[in-house]
Order: sequence, then structure tokens, then C-alpha cells
Amino acid sequence: MTDTQPRTLDEALPRIRAVLQAAAKGSAERDLTHEHPYELVQQLADAGFGRLRITQEYGGFDVDLPTLFALLAEAGQADSNLPQIWRGHFTTTEILRRETDAEVRRHWSKAIAAGIVFGNAQSEPAALVRGADDPSGWGALTTHIRRDSDGRRVVSGTKFYSTGARFADYIRTAALDEDGNRVFAVLSANHTGVAHIDDWDGVGQRQTGSGTTIFEEVPVEPHGDIGRDVSALRGLDSFVQIVHLANLAGIARSIVAETVDIVRARTRTGQHALTQDAASDPEVLAVVGTLYARRLTAETLLRHAAENLELAHHSGRETDYAEAYVETSAAQLGVIDAVLDAATIAFNAGGSSTVRTRVHLDRHWRNARTLASHNPIIYKPRVIGDYLVNDSRPVSGYYRDRPKARSDEESAL
Repeated sequence: MTDTQPRTLDEALPRIRAVLQAAAKGSAERDLTHEHPYELVQQLADAGFGRLRITQEYGGFDVDLPTLFALLAEAGQADSNLPQIWRGHFTTTEILRRETDAEVRRHWSKAIAAGIVFGNAQSEPAALVRGADDPSGWGALTTHIRRDSDGRRVVSGTKFYSTGARFADYIRTAALDEDGNRVFAVLSANHTGVAHIDDWDGVGQRQTGSGTTIFEEVPVEPHGDIGRDVSALRGLDSFVQIVHLANLAGIARSIVAETVDIVRARTRTGQHALTQDAASDPEVLAVVGTLYARRLTAETLLRHAAENLELAHHSGRETDYAEAYVETSAAQLGVIDAVLDAATIAFNAGGSSTVRTRVHLDRHWRNARTLASHNPIIYKPRVIGDYLVNDSRPVSGYYRDRPKARSDEESAL
């Protein structure tokens, strides 16, 4: 642990929240200028943010999932780019909590406790994998691990949606190993064979670094085979979605807070208003009240999903992981509807002036819409209905192309 790292959670939380408070002040301007929050990510790492889920055995704070997601919602309220940047990092810490290789678990847990940050590089450009063999249905991979002339295991390939990679010390990437198995491998984000291309052109979440990453003969790090056993991946399908739900809940908070400020600052309303005082206009106040209800919906569903996944981890039963995924999917439906609606109707409280660029209110809809497009929502009602009507248990995509997940009977042995 470096001297800059807090030693306890009680020491870390004020420092984390101080960074988030500073992040909130410049979030709208960064959205306009496309300024990446490198310094903020490092400050959060120095404040112990990355250690939240590392177990105490290795120097972490070992917070439970509801606590983690509550803090990610706070980060989302400050700047919605931040939880998404950290999503790959916290997915890695989840894997490490159940990693079966003791040395791999110890090595990377201690490194994270000392302040290192992980990034993400899983998906590949559609143009690159079009027509490629994909027996799993989980997305084809062309990134491979091979032995070079010196016998080192090296990775070459191209990734897109590389969220957080350009801010990271290490990257957890997906690749095909020497036997053609889908695996995770840890690479140095700063190796000369890694190129971070700033080509993410989404309408929202513009400062997440979610563009292209190119690997050219990048060595796999010592202890870099992470999550080889499927038991280390249990619950990840729910976890990665709940990170987005936390972020959306944070956006909802920000929408409410900023709309309240807009209403208080208004000097007039409209021709048909009952009063020219916006702060006492019943229709305007009703908009704010509706926004608060949407925020409460998002926060309540976030907490529900987090608690269900926490319970699944405590039981360790595959049936509970499947149920947690169903509950997370249902929460996804409700949160997305609530937050996108809030991001739209907030403009009704401020009138035409709220569409001006300098007000920055539009960024909330753009960011929420971008987050809502992850893990496509159109499939989730069918998954939920199939589970309820036919008892068809969803199977985690993380289990595909890997050793078969243990049954509940085997888990109990």
C-alpha cells in the first residue's frame, strides 16, 4: 500500500466524496470540450476507490454490493463517465473475490490495494468479426494468445468499446488461448504494443475512452490468467448491468438537483401559466415532483437488484444467481424507463432556455440513452416472461466456452 492510500474505509470515504464533489463542478464543461478525466480517475484511485470490494485479507475494504452500488450512484451523480470508466475495474475485483488460483488472487488483489487501476477490452469491431465462427453466440473473437520466438505468451488483436482502458494501469482483455478457449488475460495498459485510439463517437458518455484499443504482441503479465474457472465468474452477468443501473440512478439525482436550480433561477414562466413566479407555478412544481418520483424509482430498483445479487453470493446456488439476473433485468426495464423519462420532461420545467448549450441539461438524456443501449433491453421482457411461465432459467453468457458451471447439488457438496 502506498503512502497516499487511506488505511481504513472511514478514512477513504471523505476523500472519495471530496473527489466526486470536485468532479461534479466540471462535468458539464468536460462534456462540451471532450476533456478526459485522467486526473479524477487517479485521484479516486489514490483515495482508495478501487479497493472497495477487495477483501480485507489483501488490504481492501470488503464492502458489500449495496454499499458499492450506492457509491457508484454517487459517482454517477457527479459525472456519469466515472462509474463507466471504473466498471471494468470493479468487474475484475469481482472475479478476484472468487478466483480459484490463490496466487493470482493474492497478486492482483494486493496490487489493487496498492492503487492500480484495471481497464476493459472485451468486444471487437463488428467489421472485424463479421463472418467469423462464433459457436457460443457470445460474440466472435479474433484476438489470440500465442507463443513468440522467445517463448513468451503474447496477445495481438483489436478491440472496441475499450471503456476505461486508456485510464488504466492494466487491462483485462478477452482472447482465444493456444487451445482455442475463450479466456481473460491481463496486459499492461502502457506497453509499447498497446495503442489507445480516441475514436469513441457516441452521443453520450463521451469521456469514457470507449474507443479502439490495438494489441500488437503484448506479453501476458505474470499471473495474468484470471478467471479461468467458471466459479470466479458467477453473478457477473448481473453485476455488470447493475453498475449501469447505479450510474442511471446517479443521473436521475443530477437531473432533479439541476432542475430545482433551474426553476429557482427562472424569472418568468409562460403565457398560459397561473403565475409568472416559476417557483410557485403548480405545473412547474408538478414536473419537479414527477422527476423526484422517477429518481426514487431508479434508486429503489437499484437497491433491490443489489440486494438480490448479494443474497445469491451468500447462498452460492445457481438458481439464486439466475433469479438475481431476472430481478436485475426487471430493474433494468424500470430504471431505464424512469430515467429516460426524467431526462426528457426536465425540459418542461425550464422552458426554451433549457435547450441552450450552456445549460448542459441535454447531456443527461444523451448519457442515459447511451447507458440504456448496453445489454439490449428489448430481449429482457422475454427472458423474464420465459422464466416466470416456463421456469426457463437464464444461463450466464460468462459460462459459455468455459467449463460447465456447477449445479446447486454440486455446490452443496
